[in-house]
Amino acid sequence: MSDPRAGTGGLGWVCRALFAGDDVRVSVPGEPPAAGWRTVGRFAVVPDAARARFLLPVASARVTAASLLCFNALREPRTRALRWALGTAARTGAARVLPSLTVSIPSEVDSRSRYVVHHLAERLGGGELHAAIGVRPPDPHHKPTVQLFDPAGTPRGYAKIGWNGATRALVRAETAALAALPSGAGFPFVPRLRYAGEWRDRTIAVIEPLPADVRAVPRPDDPYPTELLAVARNGGAATAPRPLRGSEFLIGLADGSTGAVAAGCPEAGRAVRAAAALRDRYGEVAVEFGHWHGDWVPWNLGTHRGRLVAWDWEHRAADVPVGFDLAHHGFQRALTLDRVPAAAATEAAAAALAGYGPMLGLDAGAQRAVLDCYLLELWLRTWRIADAGAGWNTLLHPHLLDVLADRLAQP
Repeated sequence: MSDPRAGTGGLGWVCRALFAGDDVRVSVPGEPPAAGWRTVGRFAVVPDAARARFLLPVASARVTAASLLCFNALREPRTRALRWALGTAARTGAARVLPSLTVSIPSEVDSRSRYVVHHLAERLGGGELHAAIGVRPPDPHHKPTVQLFDPAGTPRGYAKIGWNGATRALVRAETAALAALPSGAGFPFVPRLRYAGEWRDRTIAVIEPLPADVRAVPRPDDPYPTELLAVARNGGAATAPRPLRGSEFLIGLADGSTGAVAAGCPEAGRAVRAAAALRDRYGEVAVEFGHWHGDWVPWNLGTHRGRLVAWDWEHRAADVPVGFDLAHHGFQRALTLDRVPAAAATEAAAAALAGYGPMLGLDAGAQRAVLDCYLLELWLRTWRIADAGAGWNTLLHPHLLDVLADRLAQP
């Protein structure tokens, strides 16, 4: 028997984030608890502790199967096929033959104060809940994500756990965003917040489940500009374009860059110079200002009964140039799905703005201004995450500053 929290892999960091403390014991393979202790959680480890991808609840075959099969239509084909096969096998009780993981606490202790699943069950109204937990490679920017199911296998919530400075800030930001989002015609369907709070040095948000029949977007290259524009306008009407010069946004770019210098970031001087160049070059360009989702990408979008569904709002912000989400969609699709470097991803973002920008009121000059401002905004986000303890995203830093400098040097 060993404690996976001592490991350096994905299972180690997930268990440290979820089951921290000397008054909590975690063991693989799971064994009966020691005298004076009781088991509060039991999971199947898929496929094994060294290569863990999932921690599956084993309360019943129904719950295990549901944890694999719910929302499977959102996943890419290979993962979908794997989860379907595992879920079908789980209905027969096959998960019992997988390696097991147990979570135990002292017998006299209230489990709601030590075991996050029982804490969330109480906060969500009481009743029994079971958790399915994804396992990702260690990264200080990753948050454990916990799907909660009742004994019938019905999903009851999707919990995000902030466990360090960077991830706690992201969970709090999403909590605030979800509380402020509008609804109604034209705006995407948004799963709403069920619970938010602090627990054992963790920041937690539980979002309601996605609709059961949600599907992946049929056209991942389509940025869905109508809904994107509704998000930018926060469900309201268009506002008059204003010059970038003197805007709170451009001032914020300069202040953020200066803050990075003060924090000791060795590359931040380049960001300060870029912010000044953006002001000088684009100060008289007029754009509409509004909100952005902040991570408008195909894997955060789906469809339900003909309506777009959008989730993961932790980067939402106001008072940015309309078109940021469009630039982000083009950039991140190329960077993540096509695995191209930042320079090529920037060209993909430029193509997206050229194709859909006119629908957002952006002419060629405004498209270029929006993209260059977006690149510096994205670098500042990358720096803030690194400064909060998550480390640099090497796909973006220092490449974004290189790309931006090249673009600003062009006539």
